[in-house]
Amino acid sequence: MKPNAPPLLTIDAGGADRADHVARLSGHWTALALASDRTRAAALLRRVRAAQPATWDLSAVERLDHAGAQALWRTWGRALPERVTLSAPQRGIFERIAVLDAQPHDAPDVIARPDPVTRLGLALFGFAAHLRDGIALFGAFVLDLALLAAHPGRIPWREISANLYAAGARALGITALVGFLIGIVLGYLSSQQLAAFGASVYIVNILGLAIVRELGPVLAAILVAGRSGSAITAQLGVMRLTEELDAMRVMGIPHGLRLILPRVVALAIAMPLLIVWTDIVALFGGMVAAKFSLGLDIAFFLQNLRGAVPASNLWIGFGKGAVFGMLIALTACHFGLRIKANSQSLGEGTTASVVTSITVVILADALFAIAFQSVGLR
Repeated sequence: MKPNAPPLLTIDAGGADRADHVARLSGHWTALALASDRTRAAALLRRVRAAQPATWDLSAVERLDHAGAQALWRTWGRALPERVTLSAPQRGIFERIAVLDAQPHDAPDVIARPDPVTRLGLALFGFAAHLRDGIALFGAFVLDLALLAAHPGRIPWREISANLYAAGARALGITALVGFLIGIVLGYLSSQQLAAFGASVYIVNILGLAIVRELGPVLAAILVAGRSGSAITAQLGVMRLTEELDAMRVMGIPHGLRLILPRVVALAIAMPLLIVWTDIVALFGGMVAAKFSLGLDIAFFLQNLRGAVPASNLWIGFGKGAVFGMLIALTACHFGLRIKANSQSLGEGTTASVVTSITVVILADALFAIAFQSVGLR
């Protein structure tokens, strides 16, 4: 047998009627043999089409693959001739082609989008799955806290310290810059309105309550969610891509104690401190704006600030910071652990983590405003 015998067709004319002719195929009817000489192969298939309805004999075919059989199948009109001699393997190839050819080919190239009701149902099921996994993650965190309370020697101090530095100390710059600018903007806008009514001294009350009670905690939380929350999700996602999470599970290292708990505790500690830092810088920006726009002295601003802002607002800010930090860390870890082993999922998971963290922070802030609406206000 030749290594690559060309496909051949010979016709034995048994009479004047074409139905009495015997068409014998031989050689290699494979993709390689047909592609080696495309012009000759096309002419050969035209002869095959013109030879019908003859008696076909494929017993001399040395090799037949799916491509060669498909070419013959299409040339025969997508059906085997009535009189054909085939070996068992050859018949099996044509039977598989017939099964594939019988499948519908009118399916649209693009999958139709589901209707609005279906999309709503899928969204609800997805939300329920996220809520279930989030509650399970929080429950595991509480159990880990109880375990560490019973065994203080297992507290991962090094991991907590590293995350506290990364999420807290390294965020001082961006929070100070944004807080200072927000204080200036809010100070100038408030001073213009108050000056029109001759109530310039009340800028201390507006800036103090707005920044200490609401803007400082929410602004710091949003910045931390975009900076540290995305970093946590990306870190866990990369660990999924590099199979580090699977390796930790194989070695018996719990994800909760080594990955989740240190980040949650670190953000719960860092957020109140960042909020105090943001409040101070934002109030300083407001004082600068009040100085240049209304001529209020900084000493006057500081003297009236203590009476305008009750101390309970500081404690509310501390409580918000701890809760916001835990929510941001838990949300980031939740989406980080759900990332699949591909780069597209990493990008989508990080984006979803930031958006969800900011949404959760604003929702929690609304609940705080409702719960403490009569606290810290004169």
